[in-house]
Amino acid sequence: MLVLLAGPAARAQTPGLNPANPNQPGLASPPLPPRPAAPAAPVAGPRAPVRPRVLLLETEAADRPLLRRYKLRSTVPDSLSALRAVRELVLGLQADAYLTASADELRWSRDTVRVRLYVGEAFRWAYLRNGNLGDGLLTRAGYREKFFRGTPFVPADWARLQERILTEAENQGFPFATVGLDSIHLDGAAIAGRVVLKRGRAVVFDSLQIVGNTKTKKRFLTKYLQLFPGQPFSQQRVDAAAQLLRQLPYVKLRAEPEVRFALGRARVYLLLDERPSNQFDAIVGILPNANTDKTGVQFTGDVTINLRNIKGGGKQIGLQWRKTDALSQLLDVQYVHPNFFGTPFEVAASFNLYKQTDAFLTLRPRVQVSYPTARAGRVSFFFEQRNSFLLDTLLRTRTTLPENIDSQFNSYGLNYTWNSLDDLYFPRRGYLLSGQGAVGTKTISRNSELRPELYEGVALRTTQYAFSLRAERYFPVQRAGVLLLRVRGETLQNPQLFINDLYRLGGLNSLRGFNENQFYTSTYAVATAEFRQFIGPDSYAFLFADQAYLRRDLANATANEPTGLGTGLSFRTPAGLFQFVYSVGRANGQGFDVKSSKIHFGLTSRF
Repeated sequence: MLVLLAGPAARAQTPGLNPANPNQPGLASPPLPPRPAAPAAPVAGPRAPVRPRVLLLETEAADRPLLRRYKLRSTVPDSLSALRAVRELVLGLQADAYLTASADELRWSRDTVRVRLYVGEAFRWAYLRNGNLGDGLLTRAGYREKFFRGTPFVPADWARLQERILTEAENQGFPFATVGLDSIHLDGAAIAGRVVLKRGRAVVFDSLQIVGNTKTKKRFLTKYLQLFPGQPFSQQRVDAAAQLLRQLPYVKLRAEPEVRFALGRARVYLLLDERPSNQFDAIVGILPNANTDKTGVQFTGDVTINLRNIKGGGKQIGLQWRKTDALSQLLDVQYVHPNFFGTPFEVAASFNLYKQTDAFLTLRPRVQVSYPTARAGRVSFFFEQRNSFLLDTLLRTRTTLPENIDSQFNSYGLNYTWNSLDDLYFPRRGYLLSGQGAVGTKTISRNSELRPELYEGVALRTTQYAFSLRAERYFPVQRAGVLLLRVRGETLQNPQLFINDLYRLGGLNSLRGFNENQFYTSTYAVATAEFRQFIGPDSYAFLFADQAYLRRDLANATANEPTGLGTGLSFRTPAGLFQFVYSVGRANGQGFDVKSSKIHFGLTSRF
């Protein structure tokens, strides 16, 4: 048990308060434990074990309840631990406003350390007033008068306020500012003063200097990073520049941006190298024949062309074509234009076409405006139209409404993405978070090939909601391993859903181990665990597991919990990045079977 001794011996004088340094710990040079007398001659035999020490505190009786909060150990293993424990106690008291706390005397005996401890009075703020700071700057720094009137004087709180004030100043063009207390008045244990800022010389941005072999134009980077010449210097924008540059797939950041100051101007140096980002992919899939009446296999294909950073201005054109089965095809086209009319906004337009056998055709154009920032991520507002048309040639013979329907869904939505990955292509650490929400009106069109009475009881105009979420985390494992944990999902909310309204899941890009677009679902969630063992900067072997939950909210609601397992290899070749993936899946009515496994291989060429 810790012993607290009270009495006259525990009293001490209060040291003076230095305004520049309110208190020097009285434990700066504590008396050392007595050194045992050296023996006349070395004595053979085992070394005597280190004796534990008992700590005895001599202090005033009124301070004993306070000291119990610090849970000082009554027994320590050695003398050094005793010194450390007493020092931590004194520093803890000073951090809690007992600025004059000190250990005035340490008396050592064979197995006991007696500490004469002075606690003193808790200091408090009488007031802290604004000296020469603008009210706006002080408010943004988190200053509130009530926080510094009659409250304990905690050094850490004052240090945090100083740091926030300096941060605000250096983001407003004063990177060499200093802050301190002025007009200090001490009344007993009450401290009063004014906070004063010495701004120093005002600094503005001069220009960007690019060091490296990138073809990216300085004009584009100036607008993208928002580091305009003549603008007041902002350390926040300089710090954000590195993260913004890491989000560009066509440059490689060799080091953090450097800033050089001269004559009131700041010149920012970017160390950038060109990174191959233009992409050409060709992937071939070999799957068992989906038609049970036929034997053999069927081939699927995926071709992607992506041209990025056109003429060094950050523009991008992309095209992807996929053949998901014998009769189904998908086409995606996209154009991205950054710094639209010289603004920091990015405008993108995309077009999606999906043809499902002879059942339906879906067209989906989209226009999106994004605002990229490093701290808040990327915020996008979009408008999307989804048109679906029936291709069934036997509609006239139907006596019931088909599973697919002619419809149009016009939606407005908001997307938010936050990215802290250390590399866009081969991340080893960091987060990726993305969320999207959309709302709009779904209109069902009457098909002239269907009997009009089949639409009785069907609401032709309804409100529809769509939400999606994606979260990824990359963990480095030992020297060259990376663990990826990912969760993604989407949900579609409408009282009347049809097959061609639903999300399509399955295949190499969504749920491995299954055919492309094998599952149609209105709500799904997929959890992925993948371990990658890197054998080079951009080559790795991997193992993965995909676990999904699917629900289809149609007339007959169904649910499924498919699982995909597999392995693969991705490595660099002179022709490009070669990838091989072997996977197998289990779902309702389908078990893990080698005969139904999937093999994907392809070559990605970046230039």
